[in-house]
Amino acid sequence: MHQIKKLTRYFSLAALPLLLAACGKSIQDPPAPPPTTTPTTPTKMDFSKLVWSDEFDGTEVNTANWVYEVGGGGWGNNEKEYYQAGNAAVSNGNLVITAKKERVGSNNYTSARLKTQGKKEFTYGKIEARIKIPLGQGLWPAFWMLGENINTVSWPACGETDIMEHINTENIFYGTMHWDNGGYATRGGNYSITTPTDYHVYSIEWDPESIRWYLDGVKYFENFIVSSVNGTNEFHRPFFLLLNLAVGGNWPGQVIDESKLPASMYVDYVRVYQ
Repeated sequence: MHQIKKLTRYFSLAALPLLLAACGKSIQDPPAPPPTTTPTTPTKMDFSKLVWSDEFDGTEVNTANWVYEVGGGGWGNNEKEYYQAGNAAVSNGNLVITAKKERVGSNNYTSARLKTQGKKEFTYGKIEARIKIPLGQGLWPAFWMLGENINTVSWPACGETDIMEHINTENIFYGTMHWDNGGYATRGGNYSITTPTDYHVYSIEWDPESIRWYLDGVKYFENFIVSSVNGTNEFHRPFFLLLNLAVGGNWPGQVIDESKLPASMYVDYVRVYQ
């Protein structure tokens, strides 16, 4: 959900082979001897234990789990909404985040953005949510994560994992990671479906070896996070969760179809397994 990442969503770590070559032996050196032991492949973790969830079964947002982010100013992406608590509600077993045409300060739209920062943070696990999104030009719903040390090291050094993002009227969902590898780096995938406005389960499985993205249980992307390979140290530290519905921004564009407002994003549940 940051401006720079949308410009480089499919940035490749093309420089990595050159760096490795620069660190290698010269052609005069004899071949390295074979290893004396067989390397072991890291074992993927069994995420069978539910360690935290919010089922949104009450009548209001549980502030023991969630913090409201409040304000406008573009949020690093030239977004057009003002985030406020009044645009989030719990109803019929769902968290409902609603974007409206409503002026607050210099912002012509309002919405809500919630996070677990300072409440619930996780390192590794299966993290999933069942969500129903709205379609409309200028709408940008997201379910994502940021490193808990963001206030100390800033972005992108804190790391970011986007479990689900969607823009405008597409039938494509995106999963992406962003980090600092001697400079901004990003890598991601996408998945197309014919029913983008139905409820779907968006999840990642995150262990010391890799992060794997799923939509309704189907894996569509994986990125390995062994730090010695691609400088992904950020992804071995705690992250907090975020849910929001942005209006406008550098990625979806600044044209807003106001005929689609108010528009709501429905979150049936958020669950973390370890």
